[in-house]
This record gives sequence, structure tokens and C-alpha cells, in this order.
Amino acid sequence: MSPPASAAVAPRVLPVALVILAGCLCSMLTFGPRSAMGFFQQPIISANGWGRDVFAFAIAVQNLLWGVGQPFMGAIADRFGTLRVLWIGAGLYAAGLYLMTFSTDPLTLNIGAGVLIGFGLAGSSFNLVLAAFGKLLPPEKRGMAFGFGTAAGSFGQFLYSPLGVMLIRDYGWQQALVIFAGLTLLVLPLALALATKPQDKAPGTGMTAPSAAAGQSIRQALAEAFRHRSYVLLVLGFFTCGFQLAFITVHLPSYLKDIGIPPEIGGWTLALVGIFNIAGSLTAGWASNRVPKRWILALIYLARSVVTVGLLLAVPFAAVPVSLFGIQSMAGIPLTIGVLTALSFGALTGLLWLSTVPPTAGLVSIMFGPRYMAMLYGFAFFSHQVGGFLGVWLGGLLFERTGSYDIVWWLSVALGIASALINLPIVERAAPGRWQLQGA
Repeated sequence: MSPPASAAVAPRVLPVALVILAGCLCSMLTFGPRSAMGFFQQPIISANGWGRDVFAFAIAVQNLLWGVGQPFMGAIADRFGTLRVLWIGAGLYAAGLYLMTFSTDPLTLNIGAGVLIGFGLAGSSFNLVLAAFGKLLPPEKRGMAFGFGTAAGSFGQFLYSPLGVMLIRDYGWQQALVIFAGLTLLVLPLALALATKPQDKAPGTGMTAPSAAAGQSIRQALAEAFRHRSYVLLVLGFFTCGFQLAFITVHLPSYLKDIGIPPEIGGWTLALVGIFNIAGSLTAGWASNRVPKRWILALIYLARSVVTVGLLLAVPFAAVPVSLFGIQSMAGIPLTIGVLTALSFGALTGLLWLSTVPPTAGLVSIMFGPRYMAMLYGFAFFSHQVGGFLGVWLGGLLFERTGSYDIVWWLSVALGIASALINLPIVERAAPGRWQLQGA
């Protein structure tokens, strides 16, 4: 009997290193442009005479639709394989970036930056990559692979943040978006190494599913997940991660400019977030196999609040000049408390940036196994993106109403403390239920 057409691609014959490398490159290429969106805010609103709330709403829609689309894209990838989903996602992403160059009215901006990029990210971002790792790699390789995949997204941020500043300065914001769109299409060939078979094959897991688990439907998997208290707590805690990350990504460059810090420093600050997150994500992936994951998450959320408070307390002294080891300027920019605080904030925030992802993905895998991981992690990520929607939107809205980001900064601090407490009661073991895959 000949194998089905879906079995034509046999991912398990590929070396583990090649699968991880291709996934990391996809993460880098898709996370990079969206992490640089904040640098397009000022040129786009200046060109069109808009307030920050207009741009913020479009990016908020992007975050929300990324979250809405993630469970559906994950379910499709679980059922039919990863390859086509990554192709469709990358195509939508590139189209959205290109359409942004024609954004002379809010509707066009909302369609390009919001709808197309939002759904494009749902189908091509590191979430799909991590789910593919969960299916293609043996259990003992997954923790570090999740860390590598997440760190690669951060490396994309490290590359794209200063690249975005440079391209906007030298070629204009429209040409910069065109270049970003072209780079995004490189995901198409890379996705071949991440192709997975339909769910009933479960390639590369090294596990045999019980017959009951093999017949579990999507509805049964969702019912099992949302009856499980630890999964619900994980989903609720992930809301804060999205709120904090999206607000910082979009509004930090403008916030730093408002307090008198040059745009180049904003670019370096987000670049530091990206480069330090490589260390943070890899450390979180390593620790996820050795330390209770709920402790890692609680520590990360609490530390984010502490770092944010440090930034806010330093702002009144931002213009005070300083000397560091006798150095009074950097690349022609005078050193001030504000400059050093911004760069320190970038480095410390980077260590905590996407380091939530390896333990979160690991907990989903422990609770429910790899079979519906893309979908169930997708629902957790939906909570993350609802937080992202509110973080970006409230940042723009409250700035236009009050002339300040202070309310959102302090709300971010409070949410960090709340999420640290929410994650502590999570139980790190397989969810009870006859559908649970063994050996996850």
C-alpha cells in the first residue's frame, strides 16, 4: 500500500541540527520586523498628520489578530502539517509590510500593519517553529531547542532594530518596509526543513500514542485543557507578558525621545533587548530542564516589575551628565543618566524578554503532550496577545489623553507582580485524562 501524499515529506530523516537551524532562521526573520515597528511610528504619523493613537491602534490590532489566529493556525498545522501554514503566514506577512508603504489613511494602515501582518505572524512566527520542534525532536532535545528558537527571535530584534533606524534614516520609511518584506519571504525555502506530517503520524517524537489518544478530537483536547487548573493559570499569567512586551516594543522609542534621549539610543536600547534576550532565552531553556518552570516564570515577572520601577525612578535625572570610566560621550552622543539608564533597561529587560516562552511551552508539552501542542500553546499565546493589544492601544490612547505614558508603566509593574503570584500554584505534571499521550 503506497503512503499518502502527506507522507512525501519525511522530516525525521533530517539532522536535528538542521531542523533547529532552519527554525531559528525563521524565528529571526519573522520576529525582526515586528520588533522594529516602534521606529516607524514617528515617520508614519508625521507623514500623515496623525496622533500616536492611530498608529498604536493598528499595531494593537496586529497583536490581537496574531493571538486570534494562532490557535487556528496551530490547529491546521497539527492536523495537516507545518509547511503550508508557514508559507501562507510568510506571504501574508510580506504583503502587510508592503501595504504599509501605501498607508495614507488609517484604514489602509489597519489592514496592512494590523490584519495582514497579524495573521501572517500567526502562521509564520516562532510559535509555529516551537510547535514543529515539539513534533520533530525527541523529548530530551526540546527544552534547549525551545530556548534556541526563542533566542533566534531575539537575535532578529537585535539585527532589525538598528537596521530599521539606519534604513529609515538613509532611504526613508517606505523603502525600509519594502526591504523588510523581501527578507520575510526567505522563510519560504527555510520552512521545508520544518515540514511535519499530519497528526496521526507524530514524526520524530519517539513515542507511541495510546489508541484513545490517537482518536482525540480538537474539541476533546480543548475541553481537557480548559478544565485543567494549571493550564488556566498559565494562560492568565501569559497575559502580562504580552502587555509588557508589546507596550515596550511600540512605545519605548517614542518614550525615550520624549525624555530627551536621541533616537539612536532608542535603537541601541531595543538592540540590547534582543541580544541580551539570547542569553535570557537560552538560560531559561536550560533551566527549564532543571528547575520548576513555575518558579522561573514567577521570578521573571517579578524581576520585570523591579527593572521598570528602576527606569521610572531615574527619569527625573535623565539630563544629568555623567562620566563612565572617563568617557563622557558615545558615538558623539553625550553620556547622561538617561542614556545609561535606557541602555541598562534594554540589557536587563532583554534577559527577561522572551525567557517566559521556553518554560511556558515546556509546561504545555508536559501537561498535554505534543499532539495538540501548536493549538494549546496557541490559546496561551492568544491571552499573551490580548495583553499585547491592550498594552499598545492603551499606550497610544492614554498618551494622547494625558501627554504621558506613566499610567501604563505603573500598570505594567502591577501586572508583573500579579503574574508572579499566579504562576506559583501551577502543578508541573501531565494533566489527568484518558487522552494524555504517554512519555511527553
